[in-house]
Amino acid sequence: MVSLDEASGSRSARQRAGIKQWAGLAVLALPTVLLGLDVTILYLALPALAADLQPSSTQALWIMDAYGFMIAGFLITMGTLGDRIGRRRLLMIGAVAFGITSVIAAYSTSAAMLIAARAVLGVAGATLMPSTLALISNMFGDVRQRALAIGVWATMFALGMALGPVVGGVLLERFWWGAAFLVAVPVVIVLLVAAPLLLPEYRAKRSGRLDLASVALSLAAVLPAVYGVKELAKLGLEPVPLLALALGGLMALVFVRRQQHLEDPLLDMRLFGSRTFSAALIVLLVGLVGVSGVMLLVTQYLQLVAGLTPLAAGLWMGPPALAMVLAGIMAPLIARRIRPGYVVGAALALSTLGYWLLAAVEVNASGVGMAIAGFSLVYLGLGTIAALGTDLVVGAAPAEKAGSASAMSEMVQELGVALGVALLGSLATFVYRAQVSATMADVEVAGTAGIVEESLWATVAAGDSLPAGVLLEAQQAFTAGLNVTATVGGIAILALAVVSIVSLRHVGAIGGEPQESSGEKGEPCSL
Repeated sequence: MVSLDEASGSRSARQRAGIKQWAGLAVLALPTVLLGLDVTILYLALPALAADLQPSSTQALWIMDAYGFMIAGFLITMGTLGDRIGRRRLLMIGAVAFGITSVIAAYSTSAAMLIAARAVLGVAGATLMPSTLALISNMFGDVRQRALAIGVWATMFALGMALGPVVGGVLLERFWWGAAFLVAVPVVIVLLVAAPLLLPEYRAKRSGRLDLASVALSLAAVLPAVYGVKELAKLGLEPVPLLALALGGLMALVFVRRQQHLEDPLLDMRLFGSRTFSAALIVLLVGLVGVSGVMLLVTQYLQLVAGLTPLAAGLWMGPPALAMVLAGIMAPLIARRIRPGYVVGAALALSTLGYWLLAAVEVNASGVGMAIAGFSLVYLGLGTIAALGTDLVVGAAPAEKAGSASAMSEMVQELGVALGVALLGSLATFVYRAQVSATMADVEVAGTAGIVEESLWATVAAGDSLPAGVLLEAQQAFTAGLNVTATVGGIAILALAVVSIVSLRHVGAIGGEPQESSGEKGEPCSL
């Protein structure tokens, strides 16, 4: 029986792509950038949004990560659905839903309405992401061309994430926070016009009908686990979040058992038999947890501590975006001569230096420069793992499983983003509240303690009504939360660098012949 890795290697001799395929890649780049933007565009808009809708701290976290959690929950289903009904068709259906829901989100009148809209956007986004990446695997049969195309795709998504704060800052300079969502409308219109002309349709042969029980089980596994993680981070070892985590774990086991016995499973568990597939997923997951957690804090630091306007803060995020784009382009080229595992490990080691710089940021004039320098190194690692990790995952699967493999790649990235916001964001909030609680014990102005302990943006909004020195104390507490979070993230990323080198050392250089490493036969990288 041919293994999944052997099947992926056999695709390298297919016909080279032409102008139409490269133009189609440009079309696929549009929703890819849009999805990346939607992950981070609210980071700078959050203070303005909070002043308008008055969300609680818990609602604010849900506004930020409901989108990512719902994408993670539905990606497996949508990736397999695209294989069955047609990847281009699913892409266009999802685009319409995304555009309509974006308008609803833009004109939300309450925090609850915005949370619901963000959740629906996540479901719509789950139709777009696996469709774009799976179509690339259909359009580019030549291994080197597919490497370049997937590198462009990964860079575009990461670029969207990086440009989110910049675009958000520019929009907030002239419009209200809802304009951040309306960016989706022109993108959707262009996609609907160009997709039928430039994108091929693809359906997997011999695909059975969608198993609705598996769909329900996948949601029953992901959503309780997500809820448990959020509540555990916020409340500690309380019974409800522990039960939610236990329920999610139990449903995951049931889901896996069912997939193993289905002729046409929702998720082919044989994919995890590839060491490359599994190791690359771990790299993407943990890497995105660290990046997304500190991104939210850095963007808030620039506005709420350094006092920059949304536009100025957005422009300061330009250097990290440039570092990420350069890494996304250069990493695959470097990996033609050096094994991808070593390239990923080296990039993550550089990222660790960035986390340590963020751990040393203070409330002073040099804080902005140090924060941007540190975050640029963090984004260097993101660009590398986005470009190399994604192709390693997709390249480990045969063509008819491209939708499922794409869905897994994107699910762990979205889950990593959402977990980073939930876990590291909650850690920063815990440090902030612990520090300001001690400070506010001596403040006697009625209601002041509650405002300051709620969040830094509530403190900044209160402004001159607070006693002298309270705002500075709150800013120092927030910065302490950033320092602790960056320290934890840096330790995790340093460990991930070692894991990357060890677990991916068997993968040969891009486009090269299989190589020997530690007595094992090398596995050709699909880039």
